This record gives sequence, structure tokens and C-alpha cells, in this order.
Amino acid sequence: MSLIAATRSETTKQFSTSMWWVLAIVFVLYVGSSAGALGFVFAASASGSLPGEAPQLPASEIAPVLYSAATSLGYVFPLLIGTLLVTGEFRHKTLTPTFLAVPRRGRVLWAKLIASVPLGVLYGALGVLATVGPSAALLAAYGLDTELDSTDTWAMIGRMMIATLLWVFVGIGVGSLVRNQVGAIVGVLVFTQFIEPIARTAAAFVEGMTAVTQYLPGAASDALVGASILTMASPGGTGESLEWWAGGLVLLGYAAALLALGALVSWRRDVS
Repeated sequence: MSLIAATRSETTKQFSTSMWWVLAIVFVLYVGSSAGALGFVFAASASGSLPGEAPQLPASEIAPVLYSAATSLGYVFPLLIGTLLVTGEFRHKTLTPTFLAVPRRGRVLWAKLIASVPLGVLYGALGVLATVGPSAALLAAYGLDTELDSTDTWAMIGRMMIATLLWVFVGIGVGSLVRNQVGAIVGVLVFTQFIEPIARTAAAFVEGMTAVTQYLPGAASDALVGASILTMASPGGTGESLEWWAGGLVLLGYAAALLALGALVSWRRDVS
């Protein structure tokens, strides 16, 4: 079977189950509600509408942080969908007929990557709509600049799309390396929701530690996008951060390394 035929088959498998759209709905609800809640607080703070002695945030920094919530808070969703695309096949043994039809297993992995591009673009677009829409509405309601007329904003949105796609690739790499679906999901959640956030927060209090944590996948993704709620909330500001292109290369490097390890270590083993 040719790569084109294998890619067509992988695309059909991706969209033949409810997994992709169920996770997409949860993704939109999560990042949309998060951006809306943060937008209300940040916009009220910047406009001086909060009661008491609440600190007043600089208005110029709010829009990028709110818009980037799709990647800074929601990157776990494209990571999970990429992981599930592979581990689901190991779990349900659907890789067996696939490998019988396409004996070259490396071609199957390439077909999965190519077929996942539309899914990554779709998740990126949904994330942008879910965060930019409510955030811009709240900023406008409080009389603050939405910055939607700025080329920098649209460049950041483009980088958000790229980051989302790269996270899908990273997920496919994780799934190809860790065949057990439960283990892969638990590992992804533990690392993204606990280990890395704690490490990056602790780095703000330890001199020189940000020189290391800036190379973590989430930090690289934030650097690629150019804005993040985590860096804004960190004591001392953003600290050390990679250039956007370097962040993209680091995240791509994680995907490539995981895919290479998966192809060498796990992908060649028996499925049944």
C-alpha cells in the first residue's frame, strides 16, 4: 500500500469514531470558560473596576495572555488526542490488520502524522475561536484595546496554530512509545498538570533554574506562542525564555525524539 493510500486509511480511522469530536467539545468548553473567567478578572483589574485594593494590571499585557489560553492552558488536549490516536489502536488491536495491509510500519507512522495535520489545524482553529472571541468581547466591554488590529496579535494566533499541531505530533510520539493507553494518559496528565507547572513555578525562586526549565515542552510552546498565563503569573515576570523560533524547534525536537524512540523501541514489537 502506498503512503497516499495509507494516509487515506488513517484519516478515515481518525474521523470514524467519536473520540476526536468529544475531546474537541471538552477542549472548547475548557479553554473558552477559562478565557472568559480570566478575561472578566483581568479586564476589571485593568480598568480599575475591582473593589478594594486589588492590583491594577497593565492593559497592554492582557489581550495576548487571554488569547493564548488555548495553548498555555489547553495544550494537553491536542497532546491527548495525538496519544489516543495511537494507543487506541494498540488497545483495540486494530493495528494488526493495518500492519498486514502495510508491512512497512514506518510508512504507517508517517501516514498517521500526515493524517493528523487536519486534526491539529481543526483543534488550533477551535482553540483560537474559543479564547479570542469571549476575551475580545470582554475587553471591548470594559473599553480596553482588543489589539485585533495589530499584526503582532495575528502573528501570535498563527503561532498558536503551529503549536497546537506540534502538540498533536508530540502526542503521536508518546503513543508510539508508550503502548499502554492508561499508562500513556496518566503520564501525560501527571507531567503536564503537575510536574512541569511545579518545576516552572519553582524556577522563579531558584536563581539560574529558568535556564533549564525554559527547555521543557510547555515552556517551549509558550515561547513559540509568545504569551502565557503561567509566565505572567510567575513571580519576577517572565524570566528567561527562548525566542519564538527556538521554542518551536525545541517542541518539534520533542516530537521527533519521541517518534524516533517509538519507531525503534515499541513500533517494531508484536501487536498481538
